[in-house]
Amino acid sequence: MPRFVTIGYGDRAGYERTDSAVRDASHQHDERLRGEGALIGVAGQPVQVRNHDAQGLHTKAGPFLSSDLPIAGFAVIEASTLEEVVSLVSKTPCAVAHGVVEVWPLESLT
Repeated sequence: MPRFVTIGYGDRAGYERTDSAVRDASHQHDERLRGEGALIGVAGQPVQVRNHDAQGLHTKAGPFLSSDLPIAGFAVIEASTLEEVVSLVSKTPCAVAHGVVEVWPLESLT
């Protein structure tokens, strides 16, 4: 079955202004996805890693990309189609709490 990486963006302000019943339902939805095998996690602090031309490792704390909202979490979800995974993530906390979720198809797994 195809797999998709999802990246959720959101902040505390958007989360807190979302009705608690909507938030609770979205967390229950996440638990159902976990129960079906989705790998879901809250984002920690990122580290950039570079090793250009395999000539030396360089790291830098912090995100490489920037956006209006911070990255809040990630998931790897199996779904039959892009439409199915879009439907699934539309009920997650970042999608319902004034954030956004990106969906990236994994085109090959090694």
